[in-house]
Amino acid sequence: MSETTTTQPITANPNKALWEKGDFTIIAETMRESGTSLVNKLGITRDMDVLDLGCGDGTTAIPEARLGAKVLGVDIAKNLVAAANKRIQEEGLTNISVREGDATNLAGINDESFDLVVSIFGAMFAPKPFDVAKELVRVTRPGGRIVMGNWIPGDPTLVAQILKISSAYTPPPPEGFISPILWGVESHVTERFGQAGIPPENISFEKDTYTFNAAYSPSAFLEKFRNYYGPTMNAFEAAEKDGKAADLQRELEELFNRENRSDDPGKTSIPATFLRVTVKR
Repeated sequence: MSETTTTQPITANPNKALWEKGDFTIIAETMRESGTSLVNKLGITRDMDVLDLGCGDGTTAIPEARLGAKVLGVDIAKNLVAAANKRIQEEGLTNISVREGDATNLAGINDESFDLVVSIFGAMFAPKPFDVAKELVRVTRPGGRIVMGNWIPGDPTLVAQILKISSAYTPPPPEGFISPILWGVESHVTERFGQAGIPPENISFEKDTYTFNAAYSPSAFLEKFRNYYGPTMNAFEAAEKDGKAADLQRELEELFNRENRSDDPGKTSIPATFLRVTVKR
């Protein structure tokens, strides 16, 4: 791969603390099947250079490497980088590495380094979305592709509703905050990549489904979100201060049980709709 391997300090992005809070690997364990299924749709071939941005503990990055691609994973959270590298070592994969980095400033990665840049529910959470789009385009080779998976505002399925419900219990965001789920709005995506030099005809959209599968009940699944998922953890902390934690718990319990499609009450299978964005460089 042509990218460098130096690790840059990550200090300016407020999301670092959010995603280092708790342990997102607990949630990611329920996302493995859909991660692999999505990667299998991306036309990855052996020796393709792939950047997986906001890769977490490797839910899509590791399946990309299993297909023979040369993969660099980048995530802002130190604990998730460590978890990804542990999984890589356990699988004995030698064609993938994961390091810390900031989607708004991919310092240390050369221009036009990758045939494919993937970010599934990752870069959408970074601040400065126009900077994110510019960086995604910068590191992609001419003729290459960018694929994003982004949650959709107002969508009735699981994750969009978790974020919507949680936001109602948390303090207003700081001035200038841009909601991450605006990446799920086609016009915003087109504008952001347009400013990075991509014409609208090179951007396509498709609604897709990601399914969370767990060998425990929806109520137990909710507890994982309450204890390990940064945005939900913050919502419960704020709700407890306001004496509204029971209300938040009830709303989320209703959501998780309503969305569960498993016939087994001791298991969870919850589909969530997202916007799959494909950008041709």
